[in-house]
Parts: sequence; structure tokens; C-alpha cells
Amino acid sequence: MVMVSDTRSERQDEGISAPIAPPSVRQQVRLPRADVTETTIRAKRVTIRYGDFAAVRDVTLDIPDRQVTAIIGPSGCGKSTLLRAMNRMNDFIPTMSLSGTLTYRGVDIYASKSDAVDLRRRIGMVFQKPNPFPKTIFKNVAWGASINGFRGNLHELVERALRQAALWDEVKDKLNKSAFALSGGQQQRLCIARAVALQPDVILMDEPCSALDPIATAKIEDLIDELKALYTVVLVTHNMQQAARVSDLTAFMYMGELIEFDATDTIFTKPNQQRTQDYITGRFG
Repeated sequence: MVMVSDTRSERQDEGISAPIAPPSVRQQVRLPRADVTETTIRAKRVTIRYGDFAAVRDVTLDIPDRQVTAIIGPSGCGKSTLLRAMNRMNDFIPTMSLSGTLTYRGVDIYASKSDAVDLRRRIGMVFQKPNPFPKTIFKNVAWGASINGFRGNLHELVERALRQAALWDEVKDKLNKSAFALSGGQQQRLCIARAVALQPDVILMDEPCSALDPIATAKIEDLIDELKALYTVVLVTHNMQQAARVSDLTAFMYMGELIEFDATDTIFTKPNQQRTQDYITGRFG
């Protein structure tokens, strides 16, 4: 069972929404409007443990709205653990515990009444390796909306999502073919289309190009630059050049700690911390 503790005297009572039910009858907690604040996700003194091991230690940072924030650092530094905490994917690890405060638009993500399923609809995720469903291209994109009670035109929804993922022109004549027939890069863009079909507010990307060739990587990077006009994007990457190319802000983590968080240009040209300078110049990592 996942344990969540906090340094405050009591946790915030508001949740992300009421328990899941069809949208027509679901009673939802009213969330702040997207334009109320420039901060989408806020971490305040967040520590994440797996048993006795602290994978993330005392991290505080604000993820700004409609920008690309990259999290970089060597393997095992805690960057993916922090990313997965933002939509509670770590809940599936029984030994995980979290202290501190992690909020989405001012609402405590780990409050006792929060609905993790609804949170993941608002904060979507694209994983390191493409993971299409064993279904047709059309059903891959439409599936999430369908099971969440979408009542509009599914064909329009699928086309819009595939266009946003820069994949429509390549698959529009084979929507009923298996998603496994696509190349690796196309499968990853299909997974992005599947995420945006749910009309999220935030897209988390955990090394989305690590398994792709340079041509497919370039297409994903171009897509990330386009997506930030509509979504807040948080990107974990080992590729420092990629972070420099696509992100607006960069956070550098080392051994579970946030060492520096600043504008990407500052991080890569004039960092304030010596450890950041050492990492980006290849002295370790």
C-alpha cells in the first residue's frame, strides 16, 4: 500500500475530482481556471522514498504553464521518479512513500480525496518505449475517450489528435490497420496522439526518443515544440542536446537532489552551480 505523509499538520481536503462515474453524473471538485496562475505543477520540499531509499530528496520547483520544462541528470538521479509522481504513476509501487507537497493548479495531487484516474486524464504521459495497444490505429486513439464517456464525434476526435501528433497524413488511409504495423517513430507519435485525444492539460514525457533513430527523434522534437502552444510539457531526457533544443527551462538533478533550475539558455551557457557546469561539459554522468 502506498504511504503518503506530509510535513504540514494536515493534508488539503480538496481532491482532483469525485470518484469516477460517467461524465453526465460525475460530481467534480471545481478546479482553478487554467489562466489563474502561471504555475501548473508545484513541488515543495518533495521527498520520494522506495522503502528506506530516498530516490528524490527535498525538491522544490514550479512547472510553468504552456512551456517545455526538461529534467536532466545522470541515470539514477531521480528524474523519472519525480516525473511519475506528477500523475501518481508511482502509486503502483507498493513501497513508495512521498512527503512534502505536490500540487496541480493549486490542488494537492496526493490529498486523500483526489482521484488518480481523473488526474491522469488531465496529466497524460508518454513513456520511454512506444506502447501502442494491440488494436487498430483508430481504436488506439479513440479508446481512452470512449471509456471516459466521450459523446462527440469520435472520427473528428481521432483526426484532430493525429494531426496534433503530426501523424495524420501518414496513416489517414490505414486507420483500420494494426498499430503494430507502424514504425517505432510512428508508434511513439501514435502514443502522443492517444494522450492528447483525452484533451489533457499537461503531457509528461519520459525519455520519449531514447529508442528512436535520429530522423524519428527530429520529428518528435519538432512535435514537442508545437505541442507547447496547447499543453504544458515536462520532458525527462538523458540527451542534453535535446534538452537544449526543445526546452524553455531545464532542471538538473543529481543523486536525488535538484541542483539547479533555470532558463535553458542559462543552464547551458552560464550555470550558477559548479556541478551543473561539470555535468553539461561531460566531466561526469
